[in-house]
Amino acid sequence: MSSLSNKNILVGVTGGIAAYKSAEIVRLLRDFGADVRVIMTPAAVEFIRPLTLQALSGNPVHIELVDAEAEAGMGHIELARWADLLLVAPATANSLATLVHGAADTLLGAVYLATPATVAIAPAMNQGMWLHPANLANIAELERRGATIIGPTSGLQACGDVGPGRLATPTEIAERVAASFTPGILQGVRVIITAGPTREAIDPVRYISNHSSGKMGYALAAAAADAGATVTLISGPVNLDAPEHCHLTSVISANEMYLASMQACKNAHVFIGAAAVADYRCVDVSSQKIKKQACNLTLQLEKNIDIITAVGSANDHLYVVGFAAETENLTANAQLKLDRKQLNAIVANDVSRTDIGFDADDNEVYWITPNSEIQMHKKSKTQLARDLIQCIANDLDHRTVADISG
Repeated sequence: MSSLSNKNILVGVTGGIAAYKSAEIVRLLRDFGADVRVIMTPAAVEFIRPLTLQALSGNPVHIELVDAEAEAGMGHIELARWADLLLVAPATANSLATLVHGAADTLLGAVYLATPATVAIAPAMNQGMWLHPANLANIAELERRGATIIGPTSGLQACGDVGPGRLATPTEIAERVAASFTPGILQGVRVIITAGPTREAIDPVRYISNHSSGKMGYALAAAAADAGATVTLISGPVNLDAPEHCHLTSVISANEMYLASMQACKNAHVFIGAAAVADYRCVDVSSQKIKKQACNLTLQLEKNIDIITAVGSANDHLYVVGFAAETENLTANAQLKLDRKQLNAIVANDVSRTDIGFDADDNEVYWITPNSEIQMHKKSKTQLARDLIQCIANDLDHRTVADISG
């Protein structure tokens, strides 16, 4: 059931009497953890109201081919890109023929042509229509193109006939959809990730911060979610959109990040401290803007709490990954930090280089544990994040989720 966690399922409903069963299909997919959106053909609207499917999916139902509210009116492209799997259920004989011939005069037909997603089709029709050579040829062609055909089953039909053509049960359809995905390598794991910089106030308009863009932490959050994890992203101020399927907690200061991390980690399995947390904050923060002075301005600073050390010390069950942003003696300094903070692993990168690190789209790091050191050569932060999540998953294989839950 949990194998649909973080999956985007697009359900296409066509105009047959079995359309009423699409409501149960949508409900089950949601119960299995999927994010569900629904496309209805104009004929489907005659059999089941869009409002029903909207309420069950939690998303607006899409019917019109041209969507004035979509970007550039290209709603079919947005939906096609969004979906991990397109499920047509029920699929009438007419809709099967439409898909085979690539007609794009409905939203469903256009999405089918445009989507790179996996396609699953659950036919439903009169037994005579199902057995007709033209329909069986259409089924064979769709299978040849890679579509998964679910059902149909045999039995009493709405018209009174008995034979093949009944829609597969909603439970079978939902389970077949779930089975089409390989369970994620972090399925069932709760991951907390910090990202971005913190800002430590001097006065209402000035602050102490750093050059962190948050790109690495956000890429890790997206990769962890794709791997099936339940992800909480605790982020300082950045100019990035939150990754899909992640719970975002926005913070400003190091103390806010500390409090959010301590709360989130109580029920977590993995903590990844990718944020560039300010080491110091002002002892006294002026309530008014400090006026420009003729002499130099002196600020008295005090140390911020070390979040990753505090989180690890308070939560023995956590698998803790730190980051070491260094400008010299990269692996040696990272190893010292790994030992001092008693981390399970640390990711070390050279922030003195302008082509990687802060605000760059690429990075090059070392993955260091108490027993190993792996160099990961320069690549996009998106790909690097996937590689790092794989490293974490590999290490967790030696410690079950039950073990790290305490």
